[in-house]
Amino acid sequence: MHPVLLFVLAVPAVTPPPVDFQTEVIPVLTRAGCNSGACHGAAAGRGGLHLSLWGADPEGDYDALVHDQEGRRVHWIDPERSLLVRKPTADLKHGGGRRFDPDSPSATVLLNWIRAGAEKRSLRRLVRFEVEPQTFQAKAVGDAVPLRAIAHFDQGKPVDVTALAVFSAVDPTSIELNATGRATIRQRGQHTILVRFLDRIVPVRITLPLGERPVALGAVPRTNFIDDEILATLKILQLPVSAPADDLVFLRRVSLDLTGSLPTPAQIEAFQKDRRADKRARLIEALLDSAEFNDFWTLKWAKLLRVDSRTLGPEGAKAYQRWLHQQIARNTPLDRLARELICATGDGHTQGAANFARTSATAGAQAEMVSQLFMGARLRCANCHNHPLDRWTQDDYHGLSALFARLERGRVVRYSTRGEVIHPRTGEPAQPRIPGERFLEGNGEERALLARWLTDPNNPYFARAMVNRLWKEMMGRGLVEPVDDLRSTNPATHPALLDRLARDLVEHRYDLRHTLRVIALSSTYQRSSSTTASNRGDDRFYSHALEKPLSAEVFSDALTTVTGVSESFGTLPLGTRAIALHDISIPAPALDLLGRCSRQGECDEDSPRGGLTQMLHLINGRLLNDRLTAKEGRLQQVLRSQRSDVAIVQEFYLLALSRPLRPAEQAFWNRHFQDARGADERRQLFEDFLWGLLTSREFGTNH
Repeated sequence: MHPVLLFVLAVPAVTPPPVDFQTEVIPVLTRAGCNSGACHGAAAGRGGLHLSLWGADPEGDYDALVHDQEGRRVHWIDPERSLLVRKPTADLKHGGGRRFDPDSPSATVLLNWIRAGAEKRSLRRLVRFEVEPQTFQAKAVGDAVPLRAIAHFDQGKPVDVTALAVFSAVDPTSIELNATGRATIRQRGQHTILVRFLDRIVPVRITLPLGERPVALGAVPRTNFIDDEILATLKILQLPVSAPADDLVFLRRVSLDLTGSLPTPAQIEAFQKDRRADKRARLIEALLDSAEFNDFWTLKWAKLLRVDSRTLGPEGAKAYQRWLHQQIARNTPLDRLARELICATGDGHTQGAANFARTSATAGAQAEMVSQLFMGARLRCANCHNHPLDRWTQDDYHGLSALFARLERGRVVRYSTRGEVIHPRTGEPAQPRIPGERFLEGNGEERALLARWLTDPNNPYFARAMVNRLWKEMMGRGLVEPVDDLRSTNPATHPALLDRLARDLVEHRYDLRHTLRVIALSSTYQRSSSTTASNRGDDRFYSHALEKPLSAEVFSDALTTVTGVSESFGTLPLGTRAIALHDISIPAPALDLLGRCSRQGECDEDSPRGGLTQMLHLINGRLLNDRLTAKEGRLQQVLRSQRSDVAIVQEFYLLALSRPLRPAEQAFWNRHFQDARGADERRQLFEDFLWGLLTSREFGTNH
């Protein structure tokens, strides 16, 4: 044999380095988008290949890549001919096009893995993932920052995995990202980048001040910690604040927010005459202690809890409503209220809280409601696969569902010894589980354990979910939006404030009224909604108050207050307020036209004029016009009196807008009415005037 050939045969083949399937191969597929929802990670897969979404199930992915279709995706003899390599490099026709180049690090990882035997190795476990920097403040449009992704495994040194991480901007028009993780700022504002590696996602916040020069906020009033946190953010964003709201704007705003009612002319006059320095604090206390507060906040909870006699029956809905009203009137701590709802059993016609279980038709529906309401988490996204943007797994979803599987949901709610939820991945009964924490034994105590865990002072979800909802009710926007989607990848506009509000709620024993009081007393809440040239574009940082559309019920009651004509609601006595309709099934065509919440899912307050149908009814429908022309209505009565035109206009301004006429408005209306010829023309002019007032933005919003 030739000596050179003998030498070649004597040289051992180069053994490729071992490749970890889960921490090296899966990230390559994720980075290339192969296991995304738009590709092979879709529920039904694509092109015959079905991978788990974002690599959530490595075991199943290994089988799909190596064993499915008789192993044709991996070529053991000639790795370069493997479909797993040739498809994403576009060496063969591929519906997804070229995902990476043949000589790229991604292709090298796949080839080395196949050369080493395409084993299902598990050489290390990810224990922590971080991104540097986690926050960055830019100085100008066009500034760029390189992001570095670092993985910490259970063995060895930290590894730079920037080349394997997936970078995505929440708003791609604001942040431009290249393949190496370099972020370039294209717009002013506060922006978020999500960085994914394996099952971890880290948010990165990049800020470019909205203002072009620093602002002086040292003299801005500060009442409590809310103002400290808000002003700290405004200073970073270089946003000036609007002036404080005047007394009458504040009176109308806080009355609507706490009681759903417009202040009366007598209340307006008394508040104007009050010269005490603490009159706003006194007003807040009076509203919190009022019967109207109890009615209004019972309605809010009835919406959240979906009180509906179509599901619960008339007696069940009445019992639920009575129980809720009692809890609000007694100021029952929110943690106790949650525990009672989760654990309640008994006859739904007499035990109001038992209807919490009856509202949901299935254990899964109840699990989704509990997670949305009390955790601010959209756990339903983990039904079919692990949550793509949060920590929740299928085990969490079906384990929480299993907690409620043995509940009998007839008129009498009771715990049964039978009932199960089938886990779709295993085909076996799911084991009860506290989400993200631990599995439980199915011994009948699961709901009590869940309730205690959920309302424990150290629980990271409950208090934050509660204060985020309360903040939105008062401020018009949650610190996290949507309010039922609290997760690290959907960061709060003011994370420190959310945490401080949550701690404050816990420290004050989950007192609903306390948190509402703290918000209402803040200078942030009491700021004017009138904007300046420099803060006009601010829609989330509270440099000025946000205008809030009145809900259907509040808008309807406001129409009654101003026009003096009550709306009829089914068989209820005439004069019943809309905010007292805690059962959605009570006939109320006017409220339906105004867009009241159907309570089929999470309720959000809709604008009463938010749709074309609603707008048309307000423009020329009977909803408003019948109230203007009613003989017993306030307008027709005052027109029959001997009062002057200006006095009548002034009265309706106070009733509708809670403020007197301004000089320019008085001059306008004087000119408008002075040429009226006869009683009929005067009447028509006043009907038009009041119609315009009641369809105005100022009337239809809380500002």
